[in-house]
Amino acid sequence: MEQLTSSLTPRTPSKSPVAGSSQQSSGSVAKRLGNELMTLMMSASPGISAFPKNDGNLFEWVGTIEGAPGTVYAGLTFRISISFPPNYPYVAPAIKFDTPCFHPNVDINSGGICLDILQDKWSAVYSVQTILLSLQSLLGEPNNASPLNTDAAAIWNNQEAFKTQLMRHYRPL
Repeated sequence: MEQLTSSLTPRTPSKSPVAGSSQQSSGSVAKRLGNELMTLMMSASPGISAFPKNDGNLFEWVGTIEGAPGTVYAGLTFRISISFPPNYPYVAPAIKFDTPCFHPNVDINSGGICLDILQDKWSAVYSVQTILLSLQSLLGEPNNASPLNTDAAAIWNNQEAFKTQLMRHYRPL
């Protein structure tokens, strides 16, 4: 694990005491992200995964979320992008769907997500795994009281019509 974390830690030379302080902060965030990556890789949470986009940057991840069985999203897999800020975990990561996702709480054009734990209810105790599980749950249980996609919210209760629209937008990975 230490070897994996150290190979993924951003390498920026320290040029001043201020830069050194920033580097220490970046190092602690990278350590946290490395630990979260290992936890996620070792977990038995079906239908979710995430990992860094490339070996040299722990701050940009790609993830996948499979629709839960028994929902209109069952059998579908969605790719997401996760960008961690330098002050993670005290600030939520920026997450968006890269795969078009027809859903009441997802902007079909930008992939933006309306989920309280990613906005006003964020806590440093949340992890990548927590976020992915919450997103997977959100797929089957939208918050129609706070829709980003009003068209999706309007037809959510008609699951047949909803599934038809969902499949019009969905693009397999």
